[in-house]
Amino acid sequence: MATPKKGRNASAQSKPGRSLALILIALVALAGGMFASGHTKPRLGIDLAGGTSITLQAVPEAGNEAAINKTNMDTAVSIMERRVNGLGVSESEVQTQGNKNIIVNIPKGTNSEQARKQVGTTAKLYFRPVLTTEVSGGGKTASPSPSGTGSPSDKPSGKATDKPEAAEKNSASPSASPTTQGRAVTDALKADATPSASAPDKAKASPSPSATGGASGDDQSKLQAQYAALDCTNEKTRAKVGDGVKSSDLTLACGQNSQGQWQKYILGPAAVDGTDVDKAQATLNTQTGAGWTVQMDFTDGGAKKFGDITGKLAQNQPPQNQFAIVLDGDVVSDPSVRQALTGGNAEISGNFNQQSAQDLSNMLSYGALPLTFKEDSVSTVTAALGGDQLKAGLIAGAIGLALVVIYLLAYYRGLSFIAILSLLVSAALTYTIMALLGPAINFALNLPAVCGAIVAIGITADSFIVYFERVRDEIREGRSLRPAVERAWPRARRTILVSDFVSFLAAAVLFIVTVGKVQGFAFTLGLTTLLDVVVVFLFTKPLLTLMARRPFFANGHKWSGLDPKSLGAQPPLRRTRRPAAPADPKEA
Repeated sequence: MATPKKGRNASAQSKPGRSLALILIALVALAGGMFASGHTKPRLGIDLAGGTSITLQAVPEAGNEAAINKTNMDTAVSIMERRVNGLGVSESEVQTQGNKNIIVNIPKGTNSEQARKQVGTTAKLYFRPVLTTEVSGGGKTASPSPSGTGSPSDKPSGKATDKPEAAEKNSASPSASPTTQGRAVTDALKADATPSASAPDKAKASPSPSATGGASGDDQSKLQAQYAALDCTNEKTRAKVGDGVKSSDLTLACGQNSQGQWQKYILGPAAVDGTDVDKAQATLNTQTGAGWTVQMDFTDGGAKKFGDITGKLAQNQPPQNQFAIVLDGDVVSDPSVRQALTGGNAEISGNFNQQSAQDLSNMLSYGALPLTFKEDSVSTVTAALGGDQLKAGLIAGAIGLALVVIYLLAYYRGLSFIAILSLLVSAALTYTIMALLGPAINFALNLPAVCGAIVAIGITADSFIVYFERVRDEIREGRSLRPAVERAWPRARRTILVSDFVSFLAAAVLFIVTVGKVQGFAFTLGLTTLLDVVVVFLFTKPLLTLMARRPFFANGHKWSGLDPKSLGAQPPLRRTRRPAAPADPKEA
């Protein structure tokens, strides 16, 4: 009877406990990390947990249809992803669909509603000087009064400074009469012989009346009439404000102040573009008692533009010492300036709370999109529907697993014990890793990912079958179980590695060339394929080596699945001596 080879195979056969101890330690470590982190369940995607799916359609500016191209669409997707994730929303999906659409999936949960609002706010971001402003629908005016005093906007954004201290607000003036308001608007629109303001890339826009673009009398009258008629409390009216306005033009805008009132504005040409903001973040300033503030860092070009415009704004009276941060026609902040800010950074302080400061910093950081988008459709997936889908997926997985177990029991009998334990170890590793990947890389388990895990049951079972059949082939050739286990392993190992490599390669290609939910299927398939290799090498093979030492398997019990008689084993292999060569006839 053949004996096992000395060396590496003998060592592996005699010390399978090391491999089993290693995988046990890995399981305990993963489970401990899962419970310690508090993430004991995998995160669920939008199709399982519920949430909102938004379809945005790209709208080109007049005469610039070529702007809708792959480069700009990919840039918009990247900015939207950062915008949503900047709010702390996990498992969100942003992907293109066709040539003009972007699909945004926002799972139900913390900040999901706020994320939806910011994703829908998709226009370009600009810093524009304030020419005049007042509460929409009547009330306090912020236009310069005859005495030269006035009140800034009541927005909660406060002042922009290059120091942590927040400047005091100017005292509010009494409400002006309609005649005074009309005269103030006219004064703000008057232009002298000063050349018209240039586009924002030249950074020469000025909030003063002498640099409002040299608008003609007809344009002044038209804009004044539009401003007088503008009602920012009307949602449909607000939606149309700023449509088709170039960055170098005067424009009307709306925004809400700290009292929740709608404020209307006349704004000058854009002085700084949103792309000039390098970074913005919300910080809690406890040293000066300013509370929550927004710190802005500009690019090199943006720092020069911002220094120029703030130097001009600081010389004006309220509200013309303010600049408006305009996103999608909405003034999200209108801080006033008291000195030129030339250091490449600035602080916006005022009546912020943590949420409003984070919202503004998020808009400043991720607000400059290369295209304008309109909301084409919004659909909501309920958690109940997601739960039904998950339940159906789990039932399908249970049926598939039950069929595999029945096949193993019927065909491999005692060996099925090893296979079932291996499947359980694989399932435990998959579950704990998925639970940990949620907070680690924002992995979300969606329905395609569940399908990938179900498919992996067959891949894992196939690896066991390959090894078991190799062992049975060795027994059929007349070898006893322990040598058969070791001799079968090298051939089975090669087959398993090749098979798993092909499966992993297919999963990797699918993950790279697809987007969205299909990537969940590819990721899960690739993960479970790698785990199959780990389980077969560190659990299945060592466990079979140990079981081969037990009389039930070693003696070939009829219920072991390794009965030599039922397998049609040949008599034990014996060495035979070759017959001697016949003598040379010539020598006879």
